[in-house]
Amino acid sequence: DPRHNVRGGEMRVLIAGLGNMGMSHALAHHKAGSEIVGLVNRSTVAMPEGMETYPVFRTFEEGLAAKPDLVVVATYSDSHADFACAAMEQGAHVFVEKPLATTVADARRVVDTAKRLNRKLVVGYILRHHPSWVRLIAEARSLGGPYVFRLNLNQQSTGAQWETHKQLMRTTSPIVDCGVHYVDVMCQITDAKPGRVHGMGLRLSEEIAENMYNYGQFQVVFQDGSVGWYEAGWGPMMSETAYFVKDIISPNGAVSIVSADAPGSASVEGHTKVGVIRVHPAGGTDRTVDFPGEPGHQELCDAEQAYVIRAIAEDIDLTRHMEDAVASLAVCLAADESIRTGKVVEL
Repeated sequence: DPRHNVRGGEMRVLIAGLGNMGMSHALAHHKAGSEIVGLVNRSTVAMPEGMETYPVFRTFEEGLAAKPDLVVVATYSDSHADFACAAMEQGAHVFVEKPLATTVADARRVVDTAKRLNRKLVVGYILRHHPSWVRLIAEARSLGGPYVFRLNLNQQSTGAQWETHKQLMRTTSPIVDCGVHYVDVMCQITDAKPGRVHGMGLRLSEEIAENMYNYGQFQVVFQDGSVGWYEAGWGPMMSETAYFVKDIISPNGAVSIVSADAPGSASVEGHTKVGVIRVHPAGGTDRTVDFPGEPGHQELCDAEQAYVIRAIAEDIDLTRHMEDAVASLAVCLAADESIRTGKVVEL
C-alpha cells in the first residue's frame, strides 16, 4: 500500500469531529502543510482563517470516501472504536482522541485491528508530548518505587463549557474522560500492572442523566504494591480549592507539580501547564525544576500530530503505546463499574 510511505507534506488527512480537540488537530495539519481532504462534522461550525475552503462532510462514511492516508478521530467517545477500525480497514493510519473506546473489549478490538493490518494507531495522550510531564515521569522513576500517586483535576465549568461537559456525560463520566491521562502517567512511572480498583461518585446536578455522576474518585492498587487515587468533578458547583493536585511519593522522596500561575480550573491551558516541579529527596534538600517556556494547548496538539506523521514515516513501534492505552482505560472503566455496583473490581 503506497500510503504506508507517506510523509508530512504528502499526507492526505481527514479530521472527524470539530470540537475543541478536533479543531486544534485540524489546525495542526493545516499549519504542517498536510493535504486536508476533508473535515467531518454533523453541524456547521465557524472555520479559522485559511481553513474555509476545505471540504466539509456530514457523515464519516462520506469523509472516508476521500481516501485519506491518516484519519484523526475526535468525535464523541462512543464512536471512536468503530470509526478507527473502519479507517484502518480502508487503509488509513489513525490518530484517535482518548478515551480509545468506551469498553475494554472495543479498545482491544481497535488495537488488534491496527496490529492485524499493520497500521499506525496513536491515542491522544497529550501529556506524553509535554516536556514538563515527561520530566515529572523521569524524576519519579529515578526515585524508585513502590509509589503513592495523588492526582486530581476538578473543573468549575459554567456556560458553554458546562454545556459541553453535559454533552460528554451522555456517554462518559469525568473520571473516565480525564482519568485515562493520569492513570497513563501512573502506568508509565511504575511499569507494574494495575490490579484492584475501588471507586465512588455522586450526581451533583439535576441537569445530567439519572444514571450519570459528575463527581467521582477512585483508588487503584498496582501489582508492585504502588497505590494511587484520582478525582475529577465537572460543573458550576465545583470548588477552585486544591482542584489541581499532582503528587508522587516513594520511599526515597516525592515529586510534585507546584501549580503554575493557573488561570482557573475551567481553562484548558491550565490543565497541562506545569510551571514548576519540586523534587523532595527523603531527608534531603528540595530542588525545583522550572519550565518557563511551556507549550500551550495548540503547540501540544501540533506536537501530537507531528509525532503521528513521524510514527508513519519512520515505522515507529507503537506496541507499548497501544497497550498502555488499553491498560489506563481498563482502570478508569473498572472505577466506573465500581461506582455503579458499589463493589471493588479486580482487573
